[in-house]
Amino acid sequence: MAFEATKLCDSYGLDAVAIDLMISWLHLCYAAGILTDESTGIPISKLGSAEFIETLTRKIARREGFGDLLARGIHQAAEALGPAAREQVALAGHLAEPGYHPYGPRLYNTNALLYAMDPRMPIQQLHEIGLVMAKWSAGTRGLTLINSDVIRTVARKFWGGEMAADFTTWEGKALAAKMIQDREFAEASLILCNFLWPITDCDASPDKVGDPALESRILAAVLGNGIEESELYAIGERIFNLQRAILVREGHRGRQFDTLPSHFFSLPLKYDQANADCVVPRKGGEVVSRRGAVVDREGFEKAKDEYYRLRGWDVATGLQTKESLEKAGLPEVAQDLLKRGLLA
Repeated sequence: MAFEATKLCDSYGLDAVAIDLMISWLHLCYAAGILTDESTGIPISKLGSAEFIETLTRKIARREGFGDLLARGIHQAAEALGPAAREQVALAGHLAEPGYHPYGPRLYNTNALLYAMDPRMPIQQLHEIGLVMAKWSAGTRGLTLINSDVIRTVARKFWGGEMAADFTTWEGKALAAKMIQDREFAEASLILCNFLWPITDCDASPDKVGDPALESRILAAVLGNGIEESELYAIGERIFNLQRAILVREGHRGRQFDTLPSHFFSLPLKYDQANADCVVPRKGGEVVSRRGAVVDREGFEKAKDEYYRLRGWDVATGLQTKESLEKAGLPEVAQDLLKRGLLA
């Protein structure tokens, strides 16, 4: 049923992490007598069954009955139901803490751009930095072989330069974000598991670092003709631009929408699930703590400027241009947005 539940979330376009938390909260509210099958129209008493998850996801996605309230998110739903329901949020799990997001932007500032540019939590992209950095944080305690030298090499090979491995500055983060997005969109099309791909670190290699060209070499072997690493990334860039164009067509308005929830700029970082000490490397590999940090708004906005320039988009508005879409191999999309007045 866990597999089927995930498929349902994917089919409806629901955030599986949010649904996971919501199920825990619903169960707690049911046990406390706050919610019933009858009051919600959802068979909470049959949690774990096909009937439960099918009803829950359908009602949320279609905003049917009680599902309309749940579609607003766990915090708004609890607020509407009163103090007893709010108390259950705190018991539902660590994800319920206001402002918590896995591999969050207060810890790894590159991820601020990844969160801001995607319509929902871009977990595949977040894993690219988050997973190897979790190994690095364990390495600071002698538990893995991933040290700061390895991370700097990973940054050179996968993220565009060594400065991408210094999470105390915004330098190099726009390029890193673009490379991660393009690579991850291409790898999603190859149906590669993002827990393994890209192989950024590898204990079997002399420098403990993986090969970013591996995916393109595998694809070339399957296709029977050569495809370079840059060509694979170009495929990812085209897909990313197509997603962006669809979002703009459906109401996304560029730069003003490319932002983060306000608490990231004001609520200090307390912890991260995969990096309990909230430590990161800075230039030279020095280990520093990000606990208590917030996202620097000025630095974030400047990083967006650089990011838009790298994408060939308009810096002032964050909107795509006719030239950028044509360069990405999407001339018909450019013409459609041009007719709608949605290009810079």
